[in-house]
Amino acid sequence: MIERYSREHMLQIWSEKKKIEWWIKIELLVLEALVACGRLPKAEIADIQKNIAVSVEEIKKREELLQHEILAFLEPLAERLGPAGRFIHFGLTSSDILDTTFALQLKEASKLLLEDIENLLELIEQKAIQYAFTPMIGRTHGVFAEPTTYGLKLLQMREEFKRAHSRLSSAQEEISYGMISGAVGTYAHLDPQVESFVLEKLGLKTEPISSQVIPRDRHAFLLNCLALIGSSIERWATEFRHLQRSEVLEVEEPFKTTQKGSSAMPHKKNPIICERLCGLARLLRGYALAAMEDVPLWHERDISHSSVERVAFPDATILLDYMLLLLSEVVKNQKVYPERMMNNLSASRQLFASEGIMLALVQKGISRKEAYEAVQQAAMNCWKGDNLLSFYAKSHPLISSLLKPQEIDSLCSIESYLKNVPFLFARCGLKIHSHSINP
Repeated sequence: MIERYSREHMLQIWSEKKKIEWWIKIELLVLEALVACGRLPKAEIADIQKNIAVSVEEIKKREELLQHEILAFLEPLAERLGPAGRFIHFGLTSSDILDTTFALQLKEASKLLLEDIENLLELIEQKAIQYAFTPMIGRTHGVFAEPTTYGLKLLQMREEFKRAHSRLSSAQEEISYGMISGAVGTYAHLDPQVESFVLEKLGLKTEPISSQVIPRDRHAFLLNCLALIGSSIERWATEFRHLQRSEVLEVEEPFKTTQKGSSAMPHKKNPIICERLCGLARLLRGYALAAMEDVPLWHERDISHSSVERVAFPDATILLDYMLLLLSEVVKNQKVYPERMMNNLSASRQLFASEGIMLALVQKGISRKEAYEAVQQAAMNCWKGDNLLSFYAKSHPLISSLLKPQEIDSLCSIESYLKNVPFLFARCGLKIHSHSINP
């Protein structure tokens, strides 16, 4: 992933240096297990443990000759260790090292992403409570619908990212499997106890049956989970972009005092962070598709997945880490305009009350069809006119014959639409104290 969209703590997980450290650790643990089983001499293994080392540069140079990454790692190791080097990689195949290391990388990367989501959830929760009773017009199909609050909107966001956290936790569990089972996974030259020993030390579970590689459905599940989180990020970035449109202007993403929005128009304040998030989500979905295509390997294994995984998984985890940071900054530092929300709510001229009036008419004894048509007539007059819906409802013969003016006024109040805000917060596990509208 390019430096622009990368953070150091996630980059470290995917660094060549860190990868080689894991390779060495796995090889040493295998030797330790083999000594414990009585397969190898303890004295020579002690020498290996003291002297084992290899640099990234050595491996790269050797790989140019061998065109095989693990052999390029093993040969300089063996040369450095002398006669004891013959025990390195005893009974193993390349995938024992590669796939187990890959599991460690993905487990660690997932841990960082889970922490990112937890930080985001904390910020969303604070804002949701702060704006729990801040009324705004809800929109369906981009058109005024009925009143809601900005806090309820953010409560939806909180629940979505709670689900994201739960899914990623499951995906982390599913990817945390390693293997030390040798060629085609049959343990022909290894005791399965070696595998158990090594994986327990690494904090991984044992793949129940490998084919020489860990099945790639595990990896596809994780990457699809990351892509889904990206789509959730895009959903809310899109929402904030719409709320920042000039004709709406209820919420703005952060804009620094030194920031410039356009090379041509000095007045511009564009939602560039949220637009960037929408673009990056497209990349994540592309990586997810590539991971799905890695699942059907030939027979016990082929290497067609390798080139995809070297790009897709580091990029996807680095990218999502960056995206979650950006979204957290947007939530934390966004500007919210309650007065503008109230102005837009007022601009609906009470059209939001159409359903309430219709249901009140039904309760008076007329059919739903009659009630719907009567209220629709009043609403269409409101759309064309310049007065409130309550005015046109009171002027409608059928409506006014069944509902008193004060009943119509009550049905057109905002408060009646927000009475269940505390209930909704409580159902999501949050307690809020004030029940009054906070414009």
